[in-house]
Amino acid sequence: MVSVLAAGLFGVGAVVGYGDWPQYRGGSHDGVSADRIVQEWPLTGPRQLWKKPLNSGFSSFAVSQGRAFTLVRRMVDDQDQEVCLALDTETGNELWATPIDAASYINGGTGTGDGDGPRSTPTVDGDRVYVFSCNLKLACLEASTGNSIWSLDLTRSPYNGRNINWQNAASPLIDGDLIFVNCNGSANNLLGLRKTDGTQVWRRYSDKMTHATPVATTILGVRQIIFYTQPGLVAVVPETGVELWRYNFRYNETSAAASAVVADDIVFCSAAYNSGAGAVRITKSGSTFTATELWRFTGSSMGNHWSTPVAYNGYFYGLFGDSGSARLKCIEAATGTATWPEGVAGFGPGGILVVDGKLLILGTTGEIVLAEPNPTAYTEIARAKILSQYCWNSPAISNGRIYARGTSEGVCLDVAAKALSPLRLQMLANPASGSFELGIGTVDGTSIDPPRTEKIEVMSATDLSIQTANWTKFTAPARLTNGMLWFAEPPGPLLPQQYFSVTEKP
Repeated sequence: MVSVLAAGLFGVGAVVGYGDWPQYRGGSHDGVSADRIVQEWPLTGPRQLWKKPLNSGFSSFAVSQGRAFTLVRRMVDDQDQEVCLALDTETGNELWATPIDAASYINGGTGTGDGDGPRSTPTVDGDRVYVFSCNLKLACLEASTGNSIWSLDLTRSPYNGRNINWQNAASPLIDGDLIFVNCNGSANNLLGLRKTDGTQVWRRYSDKMTHATPVATTILGVRQIIFYTQPGLVAVVPETGVELWRYNFRYNETSAAASAVVADDIVFCSAAYNSGAGAVRITKSGSTFTATELWRFTGSSMGNHWSTPVAYNGYFYGLFGDSGSARLKCIEAATGTATWPEGVAGFGPGGILVVDGKLLILGTTGEIVLAEPNPTAYTEIARAKILSQYCWNSPAISNGRIYARGTSEGVCLDVAAKALSPLRLQMLANPASGSFELGIGTVDGTSIDPPRTEKIEVMSATDLSIQTANWTKFTAPARLTNGMLWFAEPPGPLLPQQYFSVTEKP
């Protein structure tokens, strides 16, 4: 008598939203989001949830727990102030506004009469919001009320920081229990501060600050913080500030505003005003790291004015070139080869993300564009005009919503994809031949499309007492037929019992 296989029917439905966008360029610090979004837009663009005046400013949005945070320039008690705002994500209505520091800018603005304002983006961590002002004041606020918890003026003793031309534009970086900033004093400028109270944990190295925000990343299995300083890149141990590696990248000292970009073991940096770009490969021998330059180009065509590129599948996609001449380009990370040699004009130095496997680009003139991340050719998927002023920052995305800033207004767009039907398992067995096929469909009978199959994973076990994390990945060949995914197991003896589970990766 032949036993019958038992199938464990554990279906997991796809999740539409993938959470908050708590820091500049997202919680992973890389500008990449797993949010599923609608990729076919009407001619009028995605559905607008709200659009609100936001005074002058170049800050982006941080989004967490139903609130969108940004900085604006506003008169408070007859004084020009940088003010942190919390907006309701559903309506855009202002929930609170807290002045942080005096708003004073020298030789800034768009040059078109649109004014000037904050450049830094707030950072959210749990029930707290952290802000780094144009004049090097670091503040911690209560996320629900805007009430001050603590503040630290880095221009005062013991840090004695000195500002740079166009003032601070870096956002506060949080990783673990620490905040990372550059105080730009006479010595020991790189800081690791406790996020609970702003007290110092470590202070090292004399590298002067740029306008670029530090990056938290993991390279070759080691967590590290990469500061982009005036001499170049410095990677340090988060807990101690001890240097791991360094890349000397001299620019023309006008401005370096784009953050470092990490593509596995390759790290890229750039600057505007003919400074160009360079990339290093990071290697590790024992506990010693080495940064070896892969390529270096000078000139304006390969630099980033202040828009940070995004790394995706071995390429850097970004808005390369100075100011209004910036073009969308695709650069091979390992060689620096521009695979779209002329680039795509019309974007300017706006912002770029990767969302749901697509490029999401905010152009300087307020157009939002969805495009394929294809090294061989530029293919545009959708485009919409969403803002009327200059957009000199990165958009944010949270739970299927795009948050974008112009110099004097902000907008929220709904691009959330429809929830996918949960998956289900079924089995066709042939005891006579000892073979079977395992099928995966959906609960409501809708078809599974090819892109979805890449995220489906089947695990198997012969004993339900085994923890699911230790189940074996089912590697049989698969085919998509009539909207169902079928796995064919080669003929062989049927087991007394076998269990299967199906999961879907984000």
